[in-house]
Amino acid sequence: MVSGAVQAQDAGRAAQYTYTLYGTPGLIDMPTAQSADDAELAATLGYFGGTTRTTLSFQIMPRLSGSFRYARIDNWVIATGENTYDRSFDLRYRLVDEGVHRPAVAIGLQDFVGTGIYSGEYIVATKQLNPQFGVTAGVGWGRFGSYNGVANPLGIFGPAFDVRPGRSDNLGGQVESGRWFRGDVAVFAGAAWRPTDRLTFKAEYSSDAYVAETAAGRDLFRRHIPLNVGVDYQISDTVHIQGYYIYGSEAGFALTYKINPKEPLANGGLGQRPTPIRLREPGQISDFAWRAQPDASQILRDSLARLLKAEGMVLEAMHLEPTHVTVSMRNPSYLARSEAIGRTARILTQVMPGSVGAFTIIPVVSGIRAVAVMIDRSDLEALEFAPDGAAQSFDRAQIADAAEQGAGSTLVDGLYPHLQWRVGPYATIAYFDPENPVRISVGAELAAAYDVAPGLTFAGKVRQRIAGNGGSNPRVSDSVLQHVRTDASIYDVQSETAITQLTVAYQTNLGRDFYGRVTAGYLERMYGGISAEVLWKPVDGQFGLGAELNYAKQRDFDQLFGFQAYAVVTGHVSGYYDFENGMHGQLDVGRYLAGDYGATITLERVFDNGWRFGAFATLTDVSFGDFGEGSFDKGLRFTVPLTHFSGSPTARTYPVTLRPLLRDGGARLSVPGRLYETVRSYHEPSLQGSWGRFWR
Repeated sequence: MVSGAVQAQDAGRAAQYTYTLYGTPGLIDMPTAQSADDAELAATLGYFGGTTRTTLSFQIMPRLSGSFRYARIDNWVIATGENTYDRSFDLRYRLVDEGVHRPAVAIGLQDFVGTGIYSGEYIVATKQLNPQFGVTAGVGWGRFGSYNGVANPLGIFGPAFDVRPGRSDNLGGQVESGRWFRGDVAVFAGAAWRPTDRLTFKAEYSSDAYVAETAAGRDLFRRHIPLNVGVDYQISDTVHIQGYYIYGSEAGFALTYKINPKEPLANGGLGQRPTPIRLREPGQISDFAWRAQPDASQILRDSLARLLKAEGMVLEAMHLEPTHVTVSMRNPSYLARSEAIGRTARILTQVMPGSVGAFTIIPVVSGIRAVAVMIDRSDLEALEFAPDGAAQSFDRAQIADAAEQGAGSTLVDGLYPHLQWRVGPYATIAYFDPENPVRISVGAELAAAYDVAPGLTFAGKVRQRIAGNGGSNPRVSDSVLQHVRTDASIYDVQSETAITQLTVAYQTNLGRDFYGRVTAGYLERMYGGISAEVLWKPVDGQFGLGAELNYAKQRDFDQLFGFQAYAVVTGHVSGYYDFENGMHGQLDVGRYLAGDYGATITLERVFDNGWRFGAFATLTDVSFGDFGEGSFDKGLRFTVPLTHFSGSPTARTYPVTLRPLLRDGGARLSVPGRLYETVRSYHEPSLQGSWGRFWR
């Protein structure tokens, strides 16, 4: 039976899955019960019948996936012929895995947060009859129950299931669970045949009547029959192109690009190989003759600094004893923090005399001693080539708070004060403006940081816009709240030359498990002021607790040196939790920029290689009506590690936040260098996840 289950699973994988015009795993317009590979991120652009859909889908966990869709529908307002731009979210969960005789079964919610144009629910089953051929059948409600629908069998639980109620308002963005699985239900079905590894033919019977799109006066297309056929061709491992003939009248196409953060594009990496571990001779372990040389510590410190620099790291300080060395270092190169620690340990075996058998390595981030990792040199010598060397070395290492570590360490000469600067291009992208869904600005940026002392830094960024349509946004805010964010278009228009940051910040260890930060100046492009934060986060703990208090004043629209009249005191108490399976949760409770009170919940999946995917939602005492379109603040966050594409070691990342709408309710101040993100990746739960790269 186990063998049969494995064969069924392999057959399902051999058949592969394709993406629909909705940008979700499925056939053409209808879903299947298949799931994408765990952690896969897919972007799909699909078009037919006057409708363009752009969808991002992410396989959040092996069974759970989510999608965000942005669609343009032509001629939506019949009286004027005006187009509409619609935003919607989907969720899908695979309830049952496929077995020898059992199909996979999934349940899904389409457009469960949005305007409701694509709203529908479904339960679907898919079975691979052989590795090349699979069949699907399902039942659906809403959009999926609009063609040849019959009375809802769930009506046996009460008359509320018989009729699907209309939406409560036209603001969109609300989770209206009272409409789920209500009203008529209809059947859909289909099949997929994959004759080669790259080619898939698909056919389906659709239960979507496209009532609104085919209405008189809109007439986006003619729906003659409920049958669709199509072909999917896999151009490469990451790109699929699809062509369709739909509803007996329309041609359609789609392009899907997919990527998986578990599979780097540059296999193996392009960085230099790590320093080999130098084995000691038995007599060297008890040889302390080096101590008689007066400048031995200076020579060793200089050698260590040189070798660390060659591997992209910076020696901050060192304290040497006869049998133990404590090293503080900075890591600007390796997103896998354990790789930086492992490379430092390897270099120490090359530099330190044989009697120095214990290493304490302290990564320093913006003046904060993030963690102390204590490693026995003999463990390095014994485990470098052991089959389970990564697991054993983690078990033997001691990971502790670093607040009291490194006492007596000598700073490396010439580190402070230190000026760093760079000039380079920048690009900003704003999404979902109905007048122009994508606005791009490109130009030159001068960024500088002046480290005065450990933890004390002056930093600034100046931008000069050169090209793009980001400075031509004519939208005027209709918000009834204080315009704390909705005047963003005015900032775009009036800031051809802009100071986006000009701050002084001090960060430090306050004590065991406690960290502190104070930042003042022009904190972001729209606000200046002062921000203070404290964080309690045990090195070996899953839970953290922080508090932040800010005084913020709105900057002039030109983003130079002036301020407007509006000022506000904001602040939050934040709880953080690491679920130890790559999932992180955060809850922020407090006061926002418009003076409203509420809470933000964030869930995020964090990968050991630096990729991050998450979603957030904020509810405050601002009513849905006062908030305006979208009802409440919500969105998606992605963090892309640049090393994934280049293969070269770099700790730089590219963060992206997708908000369907930028409104004034639930708006939070943006402050650089918040503490939890400063220390989290060096603490034990995260280090354990990436410890496989300790020997890299």
